[in-house]
Amino acid sequence: MQLKWSKFFPIVEALRHYDQVDFKGDLSAGLTVGVMLIPQGMAYAMLAGLPQIHGLYAATIPLIIYAIFGTSRQLAVGPVAMISLLTTAGVAAIAQPGTSQYIQVAILMALIVGGIQLMLGVFRLGFLSNFLSHPIISGFTSAAALIIGLSQLKHLLGINIPRTHHIHELIQHLAEEVGHTNMYSLGLGLGGMLIILFAKKLHKAIPVQLVAVVFGIVAVRYLGLTDYGVKIVGDIPAGLPHLSAPVMDWDQIRQLLLFGGTISIIGFMESYSVARAIQMRHRNYEVNANQELIALGLANIGASFSQAYPVAGGFGRSAVNDRAGARTPVASIISALLLMLILLFFTPLFYFLPNAILAAIIIVAVAGLVDWREALFLWKANKTDFILFMITFAGTLLLGIERGIAIGVVLSLVMVILRVTRPHVAELGKVPGTIHYRNVERFPDLIQQEDTLIVRFDAQLFFANAQYFKERLFQLAEKKGDALRLIIINAESMNQIDSTGIHTIKEVVDAFRERGVDVVFAGVKGPVRDALVRGGVVSKMGDEKFYMCVEDAVNCICRSETPHPSEMQDFTSQTNVHPKH
Repeated sequence: MQLKWSKFFPIVEALRHYDQVDFKGDLSAGLTVGVMLIPQGMAYAMLAGLPQIHGLYAATIPLIIYAIFGTSRQLAVGPVAMISLLTTAGVAAIAQPGTSQYIQVAILMALIVGGIQLMLGVFRLGFLSNFLSHPIISGFTSAAALIIGLSQLKHLLGINIPRTHHIHELIQHLAEEVGHTNMYSLGLGLGGMLIILFAKKLHKAIPVQLVAVVFGIVAVRYLGLTDYGVKIVGDIPAGLPHLSAPVMDWDQIRQLLLFGGTISIIGFMESYSVARAIQMRHRNYEVNANQELIALGLANIGASFSQAYPVAGGFGRSAVNDRAGARTPVASIISALLLMLILLFFTPLFYFLPNAILAAIIIVAVAGLVDWREALFLWKANKTDFILFMITFAGTLLLGIERGIAIGVVLSLVMVILRVTRPHVAELGKVPGTIHYRNVERFPDLIQQEDTLIVRFDAQLFFANAQYFKERLFQLAEKKGDALRLIIINAESMNQIDSTGIHTIKEVVDAFRERGVDVVFAGVKGPVRDALVRGGVVSKMGDEKFYMCVEDAVNCICRSETPHPSEMQDFTSQTNVHPKH
């Protein structure tokens, strides 16, 4: 029973041997991250187009829920920049920012995201996130970070520009309004940035974002900067979030599904990658992808019921949480309790907090998301991935967040389909003085025989690529010309074959027989061998057409004699005795 409880509630295992040392580390980390969450929660809520209080709500109940159900002991869940941007992109298409309807739709978005993540986790579908490739995610994230940074310049400069996610429109509006810059707001914002960037160098334990917040509040309060047009947060409601079900509107749910699915996947991928990176430093537990989906799903559902918007694991906070000594999920619970204490008694302290400081926090946070190093790496390592990166990057910048997401998803699926349907096919030649065979395009000095074609198909053979296999085989055979008498198919890289693949092999064998060309196989694996026996390919071709390796096939054919039993694969006996080999 104990094992069962720890499976569904990983916190049970984390607290099994909890001691004073663990609590000391958790207390230090929990207070540190809790202090970080105060300015971050308000800043990211502003980015999401919501009142700052909803960002603080997102740092309470969701943290406690994740701490109970999550498998990472250091991941710090809460509001993050990318999810905030996606939230406002999805919600703004339905409701006008600043309205009560906008808030209701954002809360509903959290429920949709949580429901999708929970469903993916329960049905163990976490692998679906792999269909979004890293170059495409990186390209989208880099472009979105630029859009986030530019969108916050209106708060930094103290100017009014329309809300948009198209970079050319942002630049146009900024160019038109930059002449109306409020120099006091700009000074506050730049001062906040300098504090965030350089105060950390004095001591790692300094809560730089909170220091920037204090700096902004003190400057506005005692210098009377509101009289000079500096915009401030104003009243923040005191008290804990009111627990209630979100307003259900099925038409809105239908419209939010695309963005909800995107936030679900991107939020999980960001959280899981951070959790895995930190877990590598801790060998006393394992991060489970499907349980992480369940935990994030429940955390987002909890966010929806506590008047918050979608949450995810943040890289910066999680790294701080780890470095500050977090040992168990208790650290996240302490962070949430600190936020609750702030909500109950200290929200009036933030009345004079300038929007320019919150914008500075966001700009510094997203600056690191522009992954130019990844672009340089892709240019050197893989030109195709670099092109995918740039297409997604440019599409997101020029066409907007929603179309950028669609471009990324479509490109990912297209690349999966292309790589599955058109796998690598190599013509092989013999390495002189050895029994090894390699790709003739890579090694120019390989030994080849004019009447023999040796081909390796580096994928499973099934309905999606069977025609390509057939076409490539005939293309390579045509290059050999009339001298061709033997085709050896090296099946060492072929792990599976379906009924379409079996029919294709029969067609290939028949077609080449009519031309007087023999077809044999080498290195066939157990699962493929079983399928060939059941599909009648072995009985059609004969046991003598199957060899243990390419060298055996070449030697036996060259000697023009029946191969010794040790040189052949005994398909019938091996299939009956070792069906899974």
